[in-house]
Amino acid sequence: MDDKGTLIDTDARFEGTLAGKDARILGRFKGDIEIKGRLVLGESSVVDAKVLADTAEIAGEFKGEIVAERLVLLEKARVTGTFDAKILSVHEGAQMNGAVSAGDKPKVPAPSPQPKPTVPIPPVKPAAGTAAG
Repeated sequence: MDDKGTLIDTDARFEGTLAGKDARILGRFKGDIEIKGRLVLGESSVVDAKVLADTAEIAGEFKGEIVAERLVLLEKARVTGTFDAKILSVHEGAQMNGAVSAGDKPKVPAPSPQPKPTVPIPPVKPAAGTAAG
């Protein structure tokens, strides 16, 4: 692959797995995307995928799941799905529907100490002179 990365042009339709360094999708894509570097989905793109990328920049239509260090939704982005990014930037005009997790992950609390053993309570004996049961 050359230094310019992968390009899926506006007239192209691709289904499958895309892996590599940098990629720019301007056409239609369906499948899995794993990019070390920058993934750009242009304004004319229609993508239905599970994405893992260092940086994802979206200007087109996206449906699926994105896990990225940095996610940028540009003015014309229309996205639906689940989004997990350390840094999230949403430009005015972008449309986003789905579940979002942004920022540093919360630290998992330490497990609580073992509960103290419970002491069984002895059954109450009926008072003398009362009818039992």
